[in-house]
Amino acid sequence: MSIAAVHEIGERYARIREEVGSEITVVVATKYVSVDEMAALAEAGVEVVGENRAQDLQTKHARFAETFRWHFIGHLQSNKVKVVNEVCELVHSLSSDSAAQRLTIPALLEVNLSGEATKSGVQPAEITGYLARYPLIRGLMTMPPLAGDPEASRPFFRRLRELAHEHGLGELSMGTSQDYPVAVEEGATLVRVGEALFRPAQG
Repeated sequence: MSIAAVHEIGERYARIREEVGSEITVVVATKYVSVDEMAALAEAGVEVVGENRAQDLQTKHARFAETFRWHFIGHLQSNKVKVVNEVCELVHSLSSDSAAQRLTIPALLEVNLSGEATKSGVQPAEITGYLARYPLIRGLMTMPPLAGDPEASRPFFRRLRELAHEHGLGELSMGTSQDYPVAVEEGATLVRVGEALFRPAQG
């Protein structure tokens, strides 16, 4: 992907940071950012990046290990956990026992609230069991269905917040470029943004 100019990314990042407040972690999703383009994020002041693929995580971390704090936000396969353990401070997308058994870093449990078969995540009824088995779980994450209206995500964010409260969990990863302001209103402690930062200016 060809990302926006550094000054545009910096301005957008600063605006999002101001919008969400100092208590919320802005995780910049770098799935479509090349290794060379990662330098633009550093120059723009980005602090926390989230990667979807373990192989890309390794490649980017090799160049920018000390530049960013690293989170893993993609589907976590058990055979990729070793890499994630070595590089990341937090996993947002834990959704299987096989991966959880290998994790040595804190994680958020991904909950499928939409019922979409194409989405990863455990069912709400499974949360108690996961928490009992894996004390490294710090909170919950969810991905609402794609929708043009950010308000369509609100019921899913609200339900995740209720589940976190029921289970005494403090961290909530919810909200992306399409709906992060709504997620913040509903209690997100981490938001994941990509397109809102990188989209090249028009004209």
